[in-house]
Amino acid sequence: MNRDLESLSKEELLDYIEDISKNWLAIDGTWFLSVEQKYGTEIAIHLDEISWKLFSPIEAKRIMKRFNIPENGGIPALIKALKYRVYANINEQEILEISENRCVFRMNNCRVQAARKTKNLPDFPCKSVGMIEYSEFAKTIDSRIKVQCICCPPDRHPDNYFCAWEFKIEK
Repeated sequence: MNRDLESLSKEELLDYIEDISKNWLAIDGTWFLSVEQKYGTEIAIHLDEISWKLFSPIEAKRIMKRFNIPENGGIPALIKALKYRVYANINEQEILEISENRCVFRMNNCRVQAARKTKNLPDFPCKSVGMIEYSEFAKTIDSRIKVQCICCPPDRHPDNYFCAWEFKIEK
């Protein structure tokens, strides 16, 4: 561990976490754009799906360990874990309609989609990647949790959020 971090203030550490999160997103984006440029969008999305299938359980397990989230802890465990995902530090998200067996997660401001919007580009069609990402993350937290996409680009979505996902445990 970098011992220099120990001398940073709480505010400096929080700023550093934000920078690390932005850097993570930048490497994800530059990787995708490089693959897309060389092999095309279809192959880039396919490889992105594979990457998220591998990454999401790793991220979930690390979050569970770091924040003492119990395995098979249901929707409450998932809600807690979603708040610690790396992009939760840089995107605006919310969790609604919370019950013991269900919740709805919305990405209100996604840095990727917002950047595309400022460049007058259409939304990035991330639904297939998101389906894999959220399903793998949720089932790592609790294998009973099923994911349903409410909307995600290329689907149309309201102006106040880019995507929404329902997480549910069937009785």
